Amino acid sequence: MTHLGITVSWGGWSISGGTVTNPGIWSYEGVAGTHIVFFGLCFLGAIWHWVYWDLEIFSDERTGKPSLDLPKIFGIHLFLAGVAGFGFGAFHVTGLYGPRIWVSGPYGLPGKVQAVNPAWGAEGFDPFVPGI
Repeated sequence: MTHLGITVSWGGWSISGGTVTNPGIWSYEGVAGTHIVFFGLCFLGAIWHWVYWDLEIFSDERTGKPSLDLPKIFGIHLFLAGVAGFGFGAFHVTGLYGPRIWVSGPYGLPGKVQAVNPAWGAEGFDPFVPGI
């Protein structure tokens, strides 16, 4: 985590040796806690899928027999994956509510943690352009 810019702890210490008075949420414990919460949400999603396996989308409306409405299932999961991906980009990567990302030079040697403004045009597909 230190390589990604996390350098402080809720215990009041810093990796550089100084003391910290207000580390905020993005400390070692905060990052670990948010990832644990995200894992818990994924686990709850898995439980939901296990419990509600017999929803209407899993049966044919005409015959009542078990079947899979794959376009509907795919659409729901594609939408949720899109929301998760947009949330990661909009909040985690841009620094709006998150630690930003590690951006390195063209050869991968120098680098730093910085917020990235998304490039919405064709230049956004260039891996060497972190943003505008």
